[in-house]
Amino acid sequence: MKTVIMAGGRGSRIAELFPGIPKPLIPIKDGNGIEKPVLQWEIESLVSQGFTDIILTVSHMAEQIKAYFGTGEAFGARISYFVEETPLGNAGALFKLRDQLDEAFLLLNADAVFEVDFNRMAAFHREKGALVTLFTHPNSHPYDSGIVIAGDDKSVTAWLTKEDARPEFYKNRVNAGLHIIDPRALDAAGINADRVGLKDENGRVYKVDLDRQILKPLCATHSMFAYDSPEYVKDMGTPERYYAVSRDFRNGVVTAKNLKNRQRAVFLDRDGTINRYVGFLRDINQFELMDDAAEAVRRINESGYLAIVVTNQPVIARGEVTVPELDDIHKKMETELGRAGAYLDALYYCPHHPHKGFEGEVPELKMECTCRKPKPGMLIQAGLDYNIDLLSSWMIGDGENDIQAGKNAGCRTALIGSGEYGQDITAHSLLEAVEMILGK
Repeated sequence: MKTVIMAGGRGSRIAELFPGIPKPLIPIKDGNGIEKPVLQWEIESLVSQGFTDIILTVSHMAEQIKAYFGTGEAFGARISYFVEETPLGNAGALFKLRDQLDEAFLLLNADAVFEVDFNRMAAFHREKGALVTLFTHPNSHPYDSGIVIAGDDKSVTAWLTKEDARPEFYKNRVNAGLHIIDPRALDAAGINADRVGLKDENGRVYKVDLDRQILKPLCATHSMFAYDSPEYVKDMGTPERYYAVSRDFRNGVVTAKNLKNRQRAVFLDRDGTINRYVGFLRDINQFELMDDAAEAVRRINESGYLAIVVTNQPVIARGEVTVPELDDIHKKMETELGRAGAYLDALYYCPHHPHKGFEGEVPELKMECTCRKPKPGMLIQAGLDYNIDLLSSWMIGDGENDIQAGKNAGCRTALIGSGEYGQDITAHSLLEAVEMILGK
């Protein structure tokens, strides 16, 4: 699979820190003190995964970039270049390169720091038979980010920019700007490649916008899919963001988040741990975050652990809450956490209940299952999905079922409240438990 990296941006906001250096050549230092340009880190990561055929689209200070990377031989890659003499928009170059793109290709941005298992993403793309796969992830500021809405099968149904009206509550699923694109998606856009770069009668150059003209028209066509992943992707386009990603590089967070590597997670119960306990929560208006929940989850996010909710929801089997209603409750949880700068990497729920006799119950969900806590099924499934080392992970909850589920999965455990169920630590609140786990 070829990789196209868009490396032509000016990086005007970060230029104050590095005048005279094109953005892809801005240096970043890792925890061992090794300093390399950001694009070199990206190319080396790609090559290590077998992605060696790389096209760089360049414009601003193109000669510096070409002089540094050359043919790519020194980096184990084959690098070619497309030089935009005239700005073509963020996708115009793809139409000029169309005859070189004969199969699905990775499309990445050189203005982001990322560490992703692209073979895993490519397998998802093939499994879905997708024209386009978007890399999506939660972030700490979904309220001012583009939100991707997808169905249960991960097919993208809508894409809301930060300027668009959005629902009151939404899943924290943000487009990270990494893509796998089948060239047939370019053909379907109906753009005349010969026009790209030419001026119209008013002297305006015809450019192509990737999101508006190629990707968004594929919403609700069942041909574009969201690949959700907790792996590291962050823009480094401002001094503040550059300092943040540099810190993450030094601390090893960037590399560690690649799903090729074993992950650590903090598993969280929901009711009584993240939100106030009200018995069986049946109404979205009953959902209220605990006072310290967002801060606790934010600390987990910053630590490098994955934050994953695992919750029993027998109200589904009992017929008291529908799956869409539960989904809305969880969207409220994600939205309110996001407003406070926190996010969940994943959420699992058990809809089953073993006891029969409830009015309106769902018969096919009245069963003994392997996912209902204290059984460890949800934690084990998360471990498979995200390559989690359960022995190095934690389960936090407010009851015996949570502790036993954690122990059954091999995790260490933390109890919020009182009681003795063999837990490793006991805390008064979620934040206190997280602070004890993180050692601060």
